Amino acid sequence: MTAEPVFVASTIPTGPSTLPVMPDDQQAGLDPYMAQIVTNRKSGLSLNHIIGCPLDCGYCVRHFWGNFEQKTPQLLVPTGEAVAMLVGHEAFRPHATPIQLFNKATDPMLPGVKPHTFAVLNELDRRGMTNLVLIITRFHITEQDMAALEALQHVRVSLLFTYSGIADARVEPIAKSRTTLKSIETAAAHRDRTKVILYWRPIVPGWNDDPATMAGVLDVADAAGLDALVFTGYYHKQENAAFLRAAGVEVPYGEDYQRRKMLPAELDAKVVQAWRDSGTAVPLFRKTSCGIAYAHQVPDYNGHWGVPELCDICPAAQRRRCAADHRSPTEDEFRQALADLDYAADTPFLIEDGHVLTHALGEQRRYALQHRLRHQIWEVDHPHVHAAHGRALQGYELSREEHRRLSQARERLAEHARFDDD
Repeated sequence: MTAEPVFVASTIPTGPSTLPVMPDDQQAGLDPYMAQIVTNRKSGLSLNHIIGCPLDCGYCVRHFWGNFEQKTPQLLVPTGEAVAMLVGHEAFRPHATPIQLFNKATDPMLPGVKPHTFAVLNELDRRGMTNLVLIITRFHITEQDMAALEALQHVRVSLLFTYSGIADARVEPIAKSRTTLKSIETAAAHRDRTKVILYWRPIVPGWNDDPATMAGVLDVADAAGLDALVFTGYYHKQENAAFLRAAGVEVPYGEDYQRRKMLPAELDAKVVQAWRDSGTAVPLFRKTSCGIAYAHQVPDYNGHWGVPELCDICPAAQRRRCAADHRSPTEDEFRQALADLDYAADTPFLIEDGHVLTHALGEQRRYALQHRLRHQIWEVDHPHVHAAHGRALQGYELSREEHRRLSQARERLAEHARFDDD
């Protein structure tokens, strides 16, 4: 058996009293996005008042914001203040808004971070909030952790374990140990209210897309009897690609850097076929919110039923649940949602079949509207190609009809904006 990874004690705080506060001058130098404590992300309203992680995953998103070298988790504000910011945020609605904890700049189950993760959960639970809460980790989960999660009475927690079968320690140092696998086994064996999901990511050609590796990941989910599998690709951006190449790792996709995750159609098909061939009873989902919703037996809060090609692998019961819940907002309802969130009243929008097109609204605002309306909100300048929803377009192609439709939509949105200006 391989040894557990060694983390230098001085870089891993052991509790809240030893978790340092980031100095003001260092906070002032943070990338503006990293400095945001509450942000709207697609999978939920995201709380990130702790920055720093020693796990050294080569594909980590912190490469993009110049923060990868910060290994010691540090507080930006006290946890009590952070919870107040979360529940006071314009997009937060009790019992409705999905929440993510520490998914941007640290791992929520690191020793120094874990007490704060539970402090947030306990405070939300004390307030009687029944919101869905996502905790994404690859680190240690103990029986005591599971007992604490199971003791929560109101918040609905999902543990998403990032595990993809990557064995190359240059890409993922923690792969040298069975840390994540042990945590999956422990969580699965001691869960009831808490849902346990295998987050099969990133799936990258040449790293972990061979049949044996895929079968191994599926075996892990099946053996543990997990609540769901969610799969996705890899953020191919210059910063993490340069880091990986410098470490000697072969990085696919060349210089075609993208703002969205890379998962070409042939890789999607490969994953789905491997899942079908495995015979596992654990359902597979293309979108995080779909897996979360299924696990908790509620409709998808992102309204993916409006993108039916995503739903062909979903269980029949979940398709019925989402279909019964799905409806397009009226123009008045959309305008009211804009007003409720204090967004510009003259925001141009166009209600189409299964989604609402907007222009220059901004990603965070679109996600807030999406959660409020449980309906897809799209940006016309970042087209959603059939079967490639939410992914980079490498491996997909806009049809002539899609080009025509998007051109017409841009013209109609422009007319809408001019009309409102008048």
